[in-house]
Amino acid sequence: MTKQTILSTIKEIGLVPVVRTASADSAFKAIEAIYAGGVLTAEITMTVPGALKALEKLADQFGDRILLGAGTVLDPETCRACILAGAQFFVAPSLNFKTIEMAHRYSKPIMPGALTPTEVLAAWDAGADIVKVFPCGNVGGPKYIKALKGPFPQIEMIPTGGVNLSTTGDFLKAGACAVAVGGELVDAKTVKEGNYPVFTERAKQFLEVVKTARAEMNA
Repeated sequence: MTKQTILSTIKEIGLVPVVRTASADSAFKAIEAIYAGGVLTAEITMTVPGALKALEKLADQFGDRILLGAGTVLDPETCRACILAGAQFFVAPSLNFKTIEMAHRYSKPIMPGALTPTEVLAAWDAGADIVKVFPCGNVGGPKYIKALKGPFPQIEMIPTGGVNLSTTGDFLKAGACAVAVGGELVDAKTVKEGNYPVFTERAKQFLEVVKTARAEMNA
């Protein structure tokens, strides 16, 4: 899959589930459930114990049917390990120039984290394909994205933090190309209970919100 195809797919789906669980097995099951709900992309964070093994297993099982990403990629060494494990895109909570270089070397999209206008522009100038605005919910949510898009209409942004079913549409209308959703989709309590079908239903609900928001934007 080319870099451009990966980026187009993320924007088209409009939603990147962030799976941060206590084990590789629960991350695998959560992504299976999300996939069953029709969301064809997911990000496993490197804070999951055995995350690389989970990535490999998912890449083997799903192949090109799901777009797999690696999250919390803090350095170039981790980035390369994730590429070898099957990750197609990379997300970080912060900006590391060497990590961006590594992703570019293998022609994979990378979304480094930034918050202030200076950081957002620095990330874009360094070659970010999309800038992850984090933690967005703590600084104004959709209003903050709208404020950033004023001076930076050319910069693609994905907000993380404060994204839920009631704010997703507002984020998209404010100018986000997609949203990244964590605990509001895959939460620790439901994982602990083993109630994975809940994630399938939530995935469907999030997709519906994205669809509705975009229909309203195009009306």
